[in-house]
Amino acid sequence: MSVRPIRADDVPAVVGLVRELAEYEEAPDEVRMTEDQLHGALFGDSPAVFGHVAEVDGRVVGTALWFLTFSTWRGTHGVHLEDLYAQPQHRGSGLGRELLRTLADVCVQRGYSRLEWSVLDWNTPSIEFYEAAGAVPMDEWTVFRLTDDALTTFAAATRELPLSRTDAGSAGSPG
Repeated sequence: MSVRPIRADDVPAVVGLVRELAEYEEAPDEVRMTEDQLHGALFGDSPAVFGHVAEVDGRVVGTALWFLTFSTWRGTHGVHLEDLYAQPQHRGSGLGRELLRTLADVCVQRGYSRLEWSVLDWNTPSIEFYEAAGAVPMDEWTVFRLTDDALTTFAAATRELPLSRTDAGSAGSPG
């Protein structure tokens, strides 16, 4: 087994792994990413996504896709791990641990202060794996997301609506 940065010729395999991950997470219809989109995100003029793959006998069997974040509290970048996936037959072999360890090493080598990710509440095997690595859940934080129609509607509506007292308070204004 070896872990290395993603190359352009890995893109089809990585998209396949993302689709397998979506199946595992019971959301196969949610994946819309194409090979062209991933290739552009990884290798375009301004790459915003990065990744590593794990190989066994020359075949890509695991992946970690990630992007940079910035902590205003720490004053440094961090890494947000978007996807970590190892094919079922390779779980327990240390492959996932090595992918995660590689990202931790990227953080340490570059002076980044955090490596963060999300995990589904029901995914007990992954939660146990992350806790065994020393990760702690951020139970006091709730992830919010705007997507699809809600994103479009909100983007259009904010130009037309006055700032409410609640909005001002949540934006950090004294009120």
